[in-house]
Amino acid sequence: MTLEPKRSATVAVVVPMFNAERTIGATLASICQQTHQALDIIIVDDGSSDRSLSIATEYAKQDPRIRILRQANSGVAAARNNGAAATDAEFLAFIDADDLWAPSKIALQWQALDEGGPSVGLAYCWYALIDEHSRVFSLHNRPNHEGHVLQRMCRNNFVGNGSSMLMRRSAFEEAGQFDPSLRARNAQGCEDLLICLRIAESYEFRVIQQHLVGYRMTNTNMSSDVKRMLSSCEIVLAEYRRKYPQYGSDLDAHLVDMIHWLVVRAFVSGRFFDGCDLLGRFLALEPRLAISSLPNMLDVYCRARLVPDWLKARLRGLRRNAELRPLYTETIQ
Repeated sequence: MTLEPKRSATVAVVVPMFNAERTIGATLASICQQTHQALDIIIVDDGSSDRSLSIATEYAKQDPRIRILRQANSGVAAARNNGAAATDAEFLAFIDADDLWAPSKIALQWQALDEGGPSVGLAYCWYALIDEHSRVFSLHNRPNHEGHVLQRMCRNNFVGNGSSMLMRRSAFEEAGQFDPSLRARNAQGCEDLLICLRIAESYEFRVIQQHLVGYRMTNTNMSSDVKRMLSSCEIVLAEYRRKYPQYGSDLDAHLVDMIHWLVVRAFVSGRFFDGCDLLGRFLALEPRLAISSLPNMLDVYCRARLVPDWLKARLRGLRRNAELRPLYTETIQ
């Protein structure tokens, strides 16, 4: 069933873009195909030196809802904040220039915020992990946390990424927007986690239990710099340890989960030595958990299709991964 959003409910979509010529076209196509038509689409070119800007310009010629801002390279937080400042829309969505949205993403999330009222500041959704060819290799992300979720956010970043959120401008502003100081401290990467924590201090969350985002894992996107991501996470969690010492055990567990995720992320993105270093730290912190997690980490690695098909076909128990997986656009239809 197609949702009919209120005509007055304009949603601003901010797209930070830096050297994304390989993916920006597909990302913009997924935005323009939203069933919620009242969109103010703001592309913020963060100093790209490839063909990203020319590709985005062609899309802007075809869809009058698209505008392009340009800035010297300043990082994702500054790009998102500048995009949000360029619109007066009451609702704000953000999508990285290599991710994809299902057509009903904004409509379903806007409905959740509208029905929840002013106390609900953020709606998120499930996301599928996709590879560089937009093929799905995991649909395991299925959180269901709603309401007052601050302690749960301290335990685990269940929202997962910046492309899965729709938020009220009031929540965005009260949270202090995205924090550009992480980049200044060479700790870019957990801006999404930080703003979710800050919004959760004052607002309720809602979840759409559908895989409405295709979250791309490659060796070039920001989260592939695993050492910097870990440093970013440690800074954010330290802030919340000072503010909420009663959640100390949750924050400890969050850090372990992040290291676990970054081990997989490092190997998937070809950062072998970083992956080994992080695996060593994982083993030192939680040896039993680390050892028990190894089969799953190997499975995710193989599903990312960075292992040659001929080898995957010979790995016992992983033969199914040699088969061609569906495109994200096929999965959501």
